[in-house]
This record gives sequence, structure tokens and C-alpha cells, in this order.
Amino acid sequence: MVLFFAALVASFGQFGAVASLNDVARHFGHHSPGRSLQSVVGLSGSVLGLGLALLRLSSLGALPLASLADRWGRTRVLQRTLALGLLATAAASLSPTYWFFVACFALARPMLSAASTLVQVVTVELSSARRRIQRLVVMAAGAGIGAGLSAVLHGAIRGSNSFRWLFALAIVPVLVVVPRLRSVPEPRHHSADVPLAHLGRVPHSARGRLAIVATMAFTVGMVTGPANGFAFVYGEGILKISPHFVATIVALSAFTGLGGLLLSHRLSRSLGRRWTVAIGAVATALTSAFAYSGGRLNFTIGYMIGVAAAGLLAPAAAAISTEIFSHSIRATAAGWVVVAGVLGATTGLFLFGWVGDVVHTTSTNALRLPALVTFLPLLPTLLLLTRLPESAEMELT
Repeated sequence: MVLFFAALVASFGQFGAVASLNDVARHFGHHSPGRSLQSVVGLSGSVLGLGLALLRLSSLGALPLASLADRWGRTRVLQRTLALGLLATAAASLSPTYWFFVACFALARPMLSAASTLVQVVTVELSSARRRIQRLVVMAAGAGIGAGLSAVLHGAIRGSNSFRWLFALAIVPVLVVVPRLRSVPEPRHHSADVPLAHLGRVPHSARGRLAIVATMAFTVGMVTGPANGFAFVYGEGILKISPHFVATIVALSAFTGLGGLLLSHRLSRSLGRRWTVAIGAVATALTSAFAYSGGRLNFTIGYMIGVAAAGLLAPAAAAISTEIFSHSIRATAAGWVVVAGVLGATTGLFLFGWVGDVVHTTSTNALRLPALVTFLPLLPTLLLLTRLPESAEMELT
């Protein structure tokens, strides 16, 4: 249960920047005349994309932090990264400028990403083969609730400085959740003779598998980076949906997300991890493109079904990213998967923001072309998953 709350607050801290981005842009930006994104949200698509990309790029620091867990222990590193990440998030409440806000979240992001990754690793290592996917579904639910809570609170706390109160709330789990992580047992490997991984390095024999999983993560990141990063700017800034209604959509999405998680549990057992990941990734891309296709109804339907698709994808992706690697390098490999996802998300954010500026329109379908160009071209790379072993019944080594 403690790991569930760790997943929740790590996601809450990371998603706060996205949930409040429209308010941050309005507070620190200025509206220019014309038919551009800046004319309606206060900052240009390129500036927004660059800021979000820098946040994603900072997550590259999750690799050495997660790799330390292969040497220092999982729970020790989990405690420290979660606490420091949440403190940096709380510091963003004092932001005097947009780039200070970016800097605070860029400091918090690698620590919270490492914490989220280690939650998955510890969950896998403390679970039997039969119960691993079930517990990963629970952790994914915790992460989803954390992201949703951030969006709901963003809609509930209004005012010119509402985003500051949202960020400041990150101090609460530092006092409540982090101390309880001491009760989580440290996973032990079956053999003490296996050498520990060097920082960031994996054996040659594991690099082929890691390259395939990393490619999968890059492709998924290309979709989820801009799909999540621009969602609230598009909904509130371009479609003019009120924050309260957006919060309602997010709250109702909890039910579709739960449906996606339950389906992931079922398909991961019947079809296997690989096919579940492929189906979830394709569904995420298509629903995200539909959400940006124009109009409030499309946004609402696309967002809610997209949350279900993300719920379908997340547990299976976490499983296949951890189960196929040995204990001595599992956290390091998970860190490399985070790196690949970060690079994919960064590339997607740059491309999405740039195409959005080139389109140069403020109509309701302003982000349709950026979505199609960004989300769809790399989906065929998911066929590489067929070259991985099916890990549903695999015993951990």
C-alpha cells in the first residue's frame, strides 16, 4: 500500500507542470495580436514546446539515479529521490518567471521519474509471477490517480496564483508518505555471486533486448509527450473550456482509466505483455490524434478514451521493461527505458510545437496536423516487440 501512495505522489508532482501550464503561460506570458498560439495562451507554441521538452530532457537524470539502486538498494534510493523531487516541485510555487518554473520542474523531474521507475522495479521483485501484473496494475492506478488529482485540484483552486498553491501541496507527501517507505522490505536477489552493474552499463548479452524495449519507449514517448503536454493548453486556451469542466472530464476519466487497467490485466494474461503493449500504444496514438482533431466533443471523447488506452498500456509496458532483465541490472535497464521515453517525448514536443507554429491558426482544429504528423509515423516500430520473449510466466533471475 505504501508503494501505491509513492506512485501516486510521484505522478502528482510530475503532472502538476502539465495541469497548470495554461495558467502559467497566461501569468508569465503576454498576448500578441494575430492568429498564433501566443495570441490566445500568452506564450508561443515553440516556447511552450521548448519548456516542456526541457522538462522531459531533465528526466535523463533518472538513469544514473535508478542505476544507483542496483548498488545502494532499491528502497534507500526510492526514499531520497521521492523526497527531493517533491521538495523541488514545492519550490516551483515561488517562481518569479516562466523559466524559473521550468528550472524547478527540471530539477524535480529526474528524481520523480527515478522514484516512479523504482516503484515498478520493487513491485515486480516483491511479487510472485502470478501476481506481478496485478500489482503493476495497482501501481499504474496510483500513478493515474496522482495525475488526475493534480488536474482536479488545478480546476478547484482558482485565482491568479492558483498554480502556486498546487505546487506547494507537494510538501505534504514529503511529511506523510516518504517516512513510511522505511517499512518497504528491500528486495533480495537469489544469488549473492552475481556482480553488480556498473553505473549505467548493461552486459552485452542484454543490449539487444534493451534496444527493442527502448525503441518501444521512444515511440510511446513521441505520442504521450505532446498528447499530455499540450492537452490543457488546447482545451482551456484554444477550445476555451473552463478549468472546472476540464477537471470534471479528468475526474470522469478515472472510470475509463480503471476500465483500461482491468483490460490490461486480462489481456496481459491471455494475449501476453507484448501484444497488450502494441494494442495500447496504437490506441493511445489514435485517441490522442482524435482529441486534437477539433471541437469540445472530440477533445472530451478523445481524452477520456485516451486515458483508457494509457491504462491499457502502462502495466504491460512496465512488466515487459522489468521482467526480462536480471536483478543485478534491472533498475539500470529501467533507467535506460526512461531515457528512451524522454528522448521520444522531447522529440515529439519539439515537432508538435514547431508544426503548431507553422500552421499558424487559432481555430479549433489548430493542432490536428501537428498531432497526425507526430503521433502516427513511428507506430510500425512496435513490430519489434515480436522479437522479445513473452515474460508473462517468466521467473525472475
